[in-house]
Amino acid sequence: MAKKKRNPSPKPIASTPYTSVDLAPESNSEQRAKKSLGSSVASALGMPSEIGRGDWTAIILTLMMFFAPALGVPNEEMLQDTLKSIIVSFMALSAMLLLFWRQRNRREGFRWHALMWIPLALMAYALGSMAWSHTYLGGVEAVRWFVFAIIVWLTLNTVNKERFDTLLWGIHLGAFAVALLGASQFWFDVRFIPQGPNPAATFVNRNFAAEFMACTLTASAYLLARSRSTAPLAFLSFSFAFNILFMLMCGTRSAMTGGALALAGFAIALVLYRQKFAFMAWSSGKRILVAGLFLATLVGLGFIKAGNPSIELAGMNAWQHGMGRASTISVNDGSFGIRLIMWKATMRMIEARPLSGVGAGAWEVDIPLYQASGSQLETDYYVHNEILQLLAEYGLVGWLVLIALLSYLLLATWRTVFNRSEEGLNEAPLRVVALGSLLAFLTVSNAGFPWRLAATGALFAIALGVLAASDARLGYRGWASSTRLPWKPVYSQVAAVSMIVCLALASYITQQAAECEQKIVRAVKMALGVSQGKDYNNPKYDKIKASLVQSLKEGTDINPHYRKITPMVADEMAKWGDWKNAIWIWESVVSSRPYVVAILSNIARGYASLGNNDKAIEFLERAKKLQPKAASVRSLDIVLKSRTGHEPEAAALAKSSMDEGIYDFDMVNAAYVLGVRSGNWKLAIQGMELRNVNWKEQAPDAYLKIGSIYASQLKDDGKALEAYRKALELSPDKEAVRKQVPANLLAKL
Repeated sequence: MAKKKRNPSPKPIASTPYTSVDLAPESNSEQRAKKSLGSSVASALGMPSEIGRGDWTAIILTLMMFFAPALGVPNEEMLQDTLKSIIVSFMALSAMLLLFWRQRNRREGFRWHALMWIPLALMAYALGSMAWSHTYLGGVEAVRWFVFAIIVWLTLNTVNKERFDTLLWGIHLGAFAVALLGASQFWFDVRFIPQGPNPAATFVNRNFAAEFMACTLTASAYLLARSRSTAPLAFLSFSFAFNILFMLMCGTRSAMTGGALALAGFAIALVLYRQKFAFMAWSSGKRILVAGLFLATLVGLGFIKAGNPSIELAGMNAWQHGMGRASTISVNDGSFGIRLIMWKATMRMIEARPLSGVGAGAWEVDIPLYQASGSQLETDYYVHNEILQLLAEYGLVGWLVLIALLSYLLLATWRTVFNRSEEGLNEAPLRVVALGSLLAFLTVSNAGFPWRLAATGALFAIALGVLAASDARLGYRGWASSTRLPWKPVYSQVAAVSMIVCLALASYITQQAAECEQKIVRAVKMALGVSQGKDYNNPKYDKIKASLVQSLKEGTDINPHYRKITPMVADEMAKWGDWKNAIWIWESVVSSRPYVVAILSNIARGYASLGNNDKAIEFLERAKKLQPKAASVRSLDIVLKSRTGHEPEAAALAKSSMDEGIYDFDMVNAAYVLGVRSGNWKLAIQGMELRNVNWKEQAPDAYLKIGSIYASQLKDDGKALEAYRKALELSPDKEAVRKQVPANLLAKL
């Protein structure tokens, strides 16, 4: 029986060089693609195209970029970015698993790009630094860069031009959801999600929300310029303007600067590539609709005053708030001043460890070693400058990565601007969106830490992946561009199993993180509740105190490296006089962060209060090695010297410290006590005078003490009367002051 003649089967979509154009499945599809796309793309034959139909990766990435910013925790028992990190990690790993499952029999290679070496190099360094630096923090960094690499690779291999538009819708709608909630906080003081500085929407801080928003503006502008129908145009005009308005409500200066730069660049691209956008074909009615709705949103809603009393410049509208914040940029600005302190300390760290770095994630551990002399408090847990933190932590690897990243972005910009071929012009709008987002991202990176935040970090990875995919479609090959990654079915199968293991591990880590944060935050809330009651030593709080100690122990058993919140509980316990429990909490922090002078001083003070002078001196010596001129260290040294029979030395140290301007509240009080005990009345008076200057609420008591010294010891009635008069003037309880004035001076008073 003769065999039935079959038509030659079409080549799979994966074999075509350019899948952003819908190609018919005829056998001559490759020739059609060459004819329509030109010789430059034809030179890319042999480069794998984006994975075709049936793949869910782009949809999962789109959902990830919507849900990560849009969702928040409605209580304080999990940090907002912990939830966002969970969303990004699970969706990235799930997308990878589904891709390898569907490609389990794949023999054709995948795409690879030079950009992939950036996160992989950082991940390798982080893993290595676990052996010699902070193990836990290095592991966290390695996981972060692993997830980042996955997102770049998925975008490179699955996001074509059509899917790119879908992905941008996810980014834009996620940003719009943030803006809606943030505006409700600005206008109506909505408290659905607990957070720090308002209006932060689903983020913990308004700066984080604004930084994310700045990175999405070119995506929103692209969608608007590409739309043709009236309904999408109306929605995008309103929502795009609303997102900009929310940035003004936040008043984050770096975000406003980054967003403005990105939009300025995109405006130039609209002129250069105007034929590639739909706005050139808009009717006059559509142009009036877009411009009118955009301006009406910015102007009409922009002049509604804030109804949230906690917002800085409360009572102002969005424009006043945004422009008011922008006008405060100066060297003397408090926020900038704190950042400047951190940047200077970080530059000293870079100078000290230029090649090895201090280890991935270890900036917050080592920064006390590089703070200015006399500094006693950590200013923050991050540098608020990602470039400096990268160089400080990763050393030579950080330098190489930074140079490679900036060099590639300059190359990508050059390719975008000067590739005037038809296929180059078709790709240019996509590349401009990615480059604009990266411009905003790198701008805010100089004043914040967006690389470490889940939503902005994912957007960073996607932007790099978009550029890498575009390079592959345009046929850019070589060490600085794309290449083919050889593949066998067994690779997909092993990778799929690995992703299952990663998802199981991520589930365990998520459960542990959620339980840990819940227990620690619950302990903090209970401790603050007891302190608010004022009578915190009342037996009625005994059960609550026992419960919070148990909750905190369980939380720190899960994660003993939780630096940010646990000291808050210890500080409250110290108020109650519960030094024993306060000490073990502080010591748990010091075991992971051994150079925090303030906590070392607190531990020494706690042991001194319990009468264990040997342990107190041990921790004092550790603090003195780090910051011998810190006020808390000097103060504690004086207290311990006076308690161990060295009062003359203590008095001399108090005198010299106050003369140098190194003192705190405890020191000036100790100086008064030492002066009274030794008859050194000048020392006692100096202590109280400094207390009057810096702790004005204590002034009535201090003036009474000064008056008493002049009246009873120095026999100077004139100065005694002057001090008593000031005490009487400043005290709300005049009668109480009069009762402490000697009878012979009361009449004159």
